[in-house]
Amino acid sequence: MRKKPLNLSGDSLPTAEQLDNEIRLLKYRREFYGMLRSTASSLLVVTAVAVLVSMLLLPILRVTGTSMTPTLQNDQLVVCSKRSGFKSGDVVAFYYNNKILLKRVIGTSGDIIDIKDDGTVYVNGEILEEPYVSELALGTCDITLPYQVPDNRIFVMGDHRSVSIDSRSVTVGCIADEYVIGKVVLRLWPFGIVGSSYF
Repeated sequence: MRKKPLNLSGDSLPTAEQLDNEIRLLKYRREFYGMLRSTASSLLVVTAVAVLVSMLLLPILRVTGTSMTPTLQNDQLVVCSKRSGFKSGDVVAFYYNNKILLKRVIGTSGDIIDIKDDGTVYVNGEILEEPYVSELALGTCDITLPYQVPDNRIFVMGDHRSVSIDSRSVTVGCIADEYVIGKVVLRLWPFGIVGSSYF
C-alpha cells in the first residue's frame, strides 16, 4: 500500500487546484514581466529615434535675445529644417563662436548688397521688400558698401536692425555654408503663437 507523504508542519498539503492556480500565477507573472520588458525596450528605441531625428533632421532651438523681433521673441522655441539652398527672406540658424544664432538671409553667393543711411536695403540694385521689419536702421555697419557676397556664403541680418549684430559687421561677416544648421520653419512655443509667418 502506498504511503501518504508525511507533513511535519501540521499544515495540509496543497491540492491539485491550488497547485494549478500557483502555476497559472507564475506563468502570468512571467508573461507580464516579459511584456513590460518588451514595452520598455520599444519605448527606449522610439525615444532614441525621436532624439536622433530631432538632432539630425529637425533640431528644436530656443530663441535668445531680441535681434529677431518682432518675428521671433526671446525664449520662444522654433523648429529648424536641415537643408541647403537658402534664398533671400529665409530665417536660418547657424554656428558662430560656439553659439547658435538666428538671422534672416538677405543675400546669397554673388549678390550685391547695399544699405542706405536710412536702413533701406538694396539687393542687386533693387529695393528689398521687408514686411518683417518694423523699423529700418543702418545699425552696426562697418563693411564697405556696396558689398558682394562671396562664394558659398550667405549675408544675414536680424529683423531688429538697430540692435542686431550680423553680416553688416566685420566681426560676424558672411556665414559659410558649413556653419549653417538649417532654415527655421515653425514656432513651437509658446503655444498661442505657433506658426510660420515670415519664415
